[in-house]
Amino acid sequence: MALSKPKIPDTPQHFLECGFEDCEKNCEFYCNSCHHQMCKPCRDQHLKIPENKNHEVVLYQQRKRQLPVEKCKIHPTKEIDILCKDCNIPLCSKCSTMQEHHGHIFTDLETIYTEKFTLCQKEISKIHNYFVPTTQDLQKEVWEDATEVKQIMDSIRTSMKAEAESLKNMVDTVLSENMEELNRIEKSLLEKLQSQEKTFDDYIAYLSDLVKEFQSYLSSTELTNFTTQLPNNLKIQSIPETTKCVTPEFSFAQYRKNDVAKLLGKLIKSDRKAELRRVKPMEIASFSTSMKSTNEQSKQNKHVKSDKKQTLSLSASVTKVREFNVPGVRNVFHVSLDQSDRLWISDNDGNFVQIDLQGNVIQRIKTSGGREGYHTVTQDGDLIFTDKDKKVVNRITQDNNITEFIKTGDWTPYSTHSSHINGDLLVGMIKIGEAKVTRYNKTGKELQNIQRDNKGQELYMLPHYITENINGDICTSDFNKGDVVVVKSGKHRFSYKGQKSGFRPWGICTDVLGHILVCDSYNESVHLLDQDGQFLSLLLTPQQGVMHPRSVCVDDENNLCVGQQFTNTLSVYKYLK
Repeated sequence: MALSKPKIPDTPQHFLECGFEDCEKNCEFYCNSCHHQMCKPCRDQHLKIPENKNHEVVLYQQRKRQLPVEKCKIHPTKEIDILCKDCNIPLCSKCSTMQEHHGHIFTDLETIYTEKFTLCQKEISKIHNYFVPTTQDLQKEVWEDATEVKQIMDSIRTSMKAEAESLKNMVDTVLSENMEELNRIEKSLLEKLQSQEKTFDDYIAYLSDLVKEFQSYLSSTELTNFTTQLPNNLKIQSIPETTKCVTPEFSFAQYRKNDVAKLLGKLIKSDRKAELRRVKPMEIASFSTSMKSTNEQSKQNKHVKSDKKQTLSLSASVTKVREFNVPGVRNVFHVSLDQSDRLWISDNDGNFVQIDLQGNVIQRIKTSGGREGYHTVTQDGDLIFTDKDKKVVNRITQDNNITEFIKTGDWTPYSTHSSHINGDLLVGMIKIGEAKVTRYNKTGKELQNIQRDNKGQELYMLPHYITENINGDICTSDFNKGDVVVVKSGKHRFSYKGQKSGFRPWGICTDVLGHILVCDSYNESVHLLDQDGQFLSLLLTPQQGVMHPRSVCVDDENNLCVGQQFTNTLSVYKYLK
């Protein structure tokens, strides 16, 4: 059997090819003796060769790393392949027989090299998968803080100008009122002076008339008239008395710069201590292309929601809180909760609208989506939705910038869900005869494909709705298979097949207690399961007015939103207390 050059990839991938020529099967094993990767049939054939019977063949993950070729400086024809543990130096086999190493303990250098190599890989993995992304996240947080600081400062500037403008307006108002009062006083005083002026005019006229009268006597030539008509007791009327005007005085305000500053307000330096930026613990970071361990995810999620969880439990009855019609859609096949207390709702005709909690339409989008959960909202508030026709996953940022986020190649993306635990994106996909769920990180890098169980059986047929539980379980509603399929860390955990035949799962969601809620189109009801897949109850049935449930979503107030077929009414229920 001819051997080809080992095809060990530099970066992680899902399938490795067998190292033997003309064999295209997947690699599963590795020969540590001859350093070749092989499939199971080739392994069996390899070990049948007599000279290979003592070869150490292990699972590929347990392989030893091949030593770099390095010749011994003392024995140039020999290669260094052992380690003297006493001297802690690498040697060739001939060096081990030398007198200075007599009685020393030797070990396989390849084993040590593999351990060190693996350790270096782990550290590199930590750097790439934790330290660099975490530092970049912190750096992004610094940029966001800088933007926020600028916004806050601009807001303070605006407030300062508004306060100053308000004070200016008050100054203008007071000045106007003072001017009006001054004008009134001035008018009153001038009127009084005009009255006094008239009094003196009248008195002067009286004096003028009196002078004329005296002049007439003086000019008379008849002494009789002079003696008989001239009054004996002639008396001139006294000058009229008048008063001087009393003008107002202006009292200057006594103020300084500090007084004005008090009126305008002032900047106050906060006495709060600067908080350290929160660095996510390394033990909950992902150091490989696989999903975070579910225990770590559960711890992180419980830390966020522990207060709510401690105070919530299932209510004895389900109560309808309210309902409203959604303009722009014919029915409600999927609901995604936005961060801004808004909802994204889609029907089976590609109509896609964003509404507020009063049912008012904010925006509309036309898509290729239909009877599946094809949209979700990320931790950053971006909208994600699949395009089955173009085979892409689109992202719309909060400033309405749309991009083709992920191209799925030959696979048609159906359902999607953004993890509230770590921000990863889950996408349910199909192609002829196959189906899978793929996990991507925040940047769109593929991390994991989930397609088969541990027996090699297909897990999915049509993953048309998908969500994630608080413990990291991926919960998928598979209509064609008639199952709710739950996997953890990429491995099948359980499947829920309903309470009787005919179970047809549609919309699916989970809540803060880990319950799984799923619509059943066959029995026209909403099933309630615990996080281990145990059936708890039919939460909603036609007897409660729910006729054709197709979508479910739990909002931030732990209310259950239910969308139905044949109506654009969204109903909201309280089922936790």
